[in-house]
Amino acid sequence: TWAMKLAPYAVFGMMVQVSASSGLDSLRSVGAYVLTAYLGYVLMILAYALLAGLTTPFSMVTFLKKIKTPMLLAFSTSSSAATLPVTMKTAESELAVAPSTAGFIIPLGTTMNMAGSVIWQTSAVLFLARVYGLDLAWPQIFLLIGLSVASTIGSPGVPGVGIGILSMILSRLGVPLEGVTLLIGVERIVDMGCTVVNVTGDLTAS
Repeated sequence: TWAMKLAPYAVFGMMVQVSASSGLDSLRSVGAYVLTAYLGYVLMILAYALLAGLTTPFSMVTFLKKIKTPMLLAFSTSSSAATLPVTMKTAESELAVAPSTAGFIIPLGTTMNMAGSVIWQTSAVLFLARVYGLDLAWPQIFLLIGLSVASTIGSPGVPGVGIGILSMILSRLGVPLEGVTLLIGVERIVDMGCTVVNVTGDLTAS
């Protein structure tokens, strides 16, 4: 309890420290980072909708309308695990997926399908590398993508897990870990969109 009460003050102090060393531009650019992540989310969701439109009787728009309930729930809870029952019900009732298929694919996807997480992890690392003036070469960028994919598979579908995974990736690529404090204030906002992508991917796979 006392740790949770002290956490906001600690985060504020760490953000002041990072801002003092990196400049206020680092805080202003956080907004650009969030927009970049959401652009990636939108493109991924459109790719899922296109895939569904090409392989099912539903058009892209119809598909997105039918799955809007689990998408909204995913956005509000930031947890694909909490959304799981609604996702399965939507797959069966709205998309006419066989219960046996939904019962296998969606719980598996909740654990393994983390496309949204990969988008935000990659965006976050590139953002922090830029804040600290580090130029990642293409081999490092490909390593970043590979690490993001490998580390998010099997991670729990609950809010806040991504920060721990992000810290591991940052240390592997030599990006200062204290930069994470710049992202903590917007982590939940980014995580909300990330979860929508993951749930949409589960339904598309089904």
